[in-house]
Amino acid sequence: MADLKQFAEQLVNLTVKEVNELATILKEEYGIEPAAAAVAVAGPVAGGGDAGAAEEQTEFTVVLKDAGASKLAVVKAVKELTGLGLKEAKDLVDAAPSNVKEGVSKDEAEGLKKSLEEAGASVELK
Repeated sequence: MADLKQFAEQLVNLTVKEVNELATILKEEYGIEPAAAAVAVAGPVAGGGDAGAAEEQTEFTVVLKDAGASKLAVVKAVKELTGLGLKEAKDLVDAAPSNVKEGVSKDEAEGLKKSLEEAGASVELK
């Protein structure tokens, strides 16, 4: 059992170059396709890799933190931007902090934020 643990530890600590070499050996000598070998071997390596290399966020949530002084303007803006009815838009503004839109692109989120801030609201992107 100790040998398997040691082998697993060696696999986890392989460099990308070593993984590629291993994939080549598995294909040429044992007939195992490199894609399967790369998934089997590179999977653990990716998990132990550099945690600082985070992916760029692609979906954002626009959060209304506070309606500010001009609540009516913010309700109108929320109504226009979301397609909600007047009562629903008012309820959303009254419930602040609340999500105005979820899962939107960066450009759309920034546009919504700008529009709501122009109406006097405090907005946050998550």
